[in-house]
Amino acid sequence: MAPDRSVATGHGNAFSTSFLAAPALVVLRVTLGWVFFYGGITKVTDPTWTAAGYLENAVPAGNPFSTLWPTLATIPAVDLLVQWGLTLTGLCLLLGAFVRWSALWASAMMAMFWASSLPLSNGILVDQHIIYILALGCLSAFGAGRIAGLDAKLEQSAVAAEHRWLRYLLG
Repeated sequence: MAPDRSVATGHGNAFSTSFLAAPALVVLRVTLGWVFFYGGITKVTDPTWTAAGYLENAVPAGNPFSTLWPTLATIPAVDLLVQWGLTLTGLCLLLGAFVRWSALWASAMMAMFWASSLPLSNGILVDQHIIYILALGCLSAFGAGRIAGLDAKLEQSAVAAEHRWLRYLLG
């Protein structure tokens, strides 16, 4: 017998958690996708954008990694990684393709952004970057790319059948 997955609503009704889970995951995936895509594409299309201004001037005083950020500002690849990392992560989430792979790298990027914002002005350890990491982790854990996304089709491809390890990047 399957476990009861209904949840009381407090109004005498109950609904199945699976009834709302799939649409909620799609909404979360697409919304996060748009946030990342828009944040990245505006940087890609702005020829004057660089991370150097932030890395050299906006990192809070007392940051435990204060010597790292000015060093990163001198590396041109950092701009490309931020611009295209945000853009491609957003595109993958919007399309539901390579969701786990993109969520992993987006989480790494968010961890770097979080570290650059220490000490936090609002909160002790948790800010929006940590919330993004947790939301990306949920998308990965639930295989959100398989729900109204391309990962379901990609997992059925001949390449994925031949290389089973690809399933860890999809979903």
